[in-house]
Amino acid sequence: MDQEYAGQWQRVCTRLRSEFGDAAYNSWLRPLMFERIDGGMAHLQAPTRFMRDWVLSHYGERIRAFWQAEDKTVREIKIAVHSGADPAAASMADQVDENVVNIGRQAPVRAVAPESRALRMGSALDSRYQFDSFVVGKSNELAYAAARRVADTAPVNFNPLFLYGGVGLGKTHLMHAIAWHIHERDPSREVIYLSAERFMYQFVRALRDRETMAFKQVFRSADVLMIDDVQFFSRKDSTQEEFFHTFNELVDQNKQIVISADRSPSDLEDVEERIRSRLGWGLVVDIHQTDFELRLGILEAKLARANVGDFPPKVLEFLAHRITSNIRELEGALNRLIAHSHLVGRPINLEMTQEALQDLLRANDRRVTIEEIQKKVAQHFNIRLADMHSARRARAVARPRQVAMYLAKQLTTRSLPEIGRKFGGRDHTTVMHAVKRIEELRQTDATLAEDIDLLRRMLEG
Repeated sequence: MDQEYAGQWQRVCTRLRSEFGDAAYNSWLRPLMFERIDGGMAHLQAPTRFMRDWVLSHYGERIRAFWQAEDKTVREIKIAVHSGADPAAASMADQVDENVVNIGRQAPVRAVAPESRALRMGSALDSRYQFDSFVVGKSNELAYAAARRVADTAPVNFNPLFLYGGVGLGKTHLMHAIAWHIHERDPSREVIYLSAERFMYQFVRALRDRETMAFKQVFRSADVLMIDDVQFFSRKDSTQEEFFHTFNELVDQNKQIVISADRSPSDLEDVEERIRSRLGWGLVVDIHQTDFELRLGILEAKLARANVGDFPPKVLEFLAHRITSNIRELEGALNRLIAHSHLVGRPINLEMTQEALQDLLRANDRRVTIEEIQKKVAQHFNIRLADMHSARRARAVARPRQVAMYLAKQLTTRSLPEIGRKFGGRDHTTVMHAVKRIEELRQTDATLAEDIDLLRRMLEG
């Protein structure tokens, strides 16, 4: 009987190799060892915890599905860490329960994306975020063209592609679209997409479990590495060190890197200069705030996908004019309006729109963002944008920073803690002090009062 079960495992391996390809199979699936089948449960062993976790996240459901095709009595799979194969794991031999994870009806593994030999995800992909659902306008046409070029061509003549802009302007949409398109066009290319936070988490776990070599193998074997929100690498020295070496290794191999952030490479505070320099090597693209035509196009595209039917054009134009902060908020307003109409049974018109969205509309009447304020104040006082987030206390830097905090309090609906976080993670009491100090100085310093009035007119205009 054991011989029969071992034969099942070999046939499962053959199907896994066919679906995922030689590279992925040799790296992640070949090292698994079959142990036994007992009571409808198949027992496998992996040499390290890192490998076990990666197999579960990326191949677990397919292993179970293939095995059930061979033997319907196999309902669950257990993967244990084989402590004898790894010195780091040997020290945890008395923690067997922690080293065992089930795949089955009682403990299903969430599929982060459709499995393939090429799509190796550290973070989930959203199937809605593809190129055909991205609405192009003047503010994002360069970013879209660059993303299409990366997705269509291997290699391109710029590396990395660095996309930056404010919240809700389409950076993540383009990152997902690149990954989906590469997967569909050329399944042989191995793509890893994940957030900077996820990269840090996996690196810290690899350090803890003494599995850094396995971590390096994962990320340095990718054909395309995509990291979202890289600004979160700030102050993470060991993570920056690993990212630096991974970046160099991939560029040396002519592999593509795509990065996104909420600011340009030169403005990433507390990120090493050598990393900022490398992030600026390729094509750096600023995704600007949306204009009216683009916002209207986004609303029309969303309505077409939702198949809502007739919708008053005047209401769409009203939303595109009034909600200017970001695309997510704009789409959220449309969803909210449609839901409100269905729930209360009232037709959508301008009067109902103003009533249902009054809080959102009131917030957008004061639509200036903290990022815009920081940029304008930095330009006006001739300091670096990074100084808005830095710890520098020189008066030439500290006073403009206080002015920016004051204007953020006056012109946005953000709370004091939110404003503080936007200024390098400062406490809300620092913001309170800045607001009070600038209010006092406006009464005694005519030049400063004039500067603030000018900045306010520029921002509100």
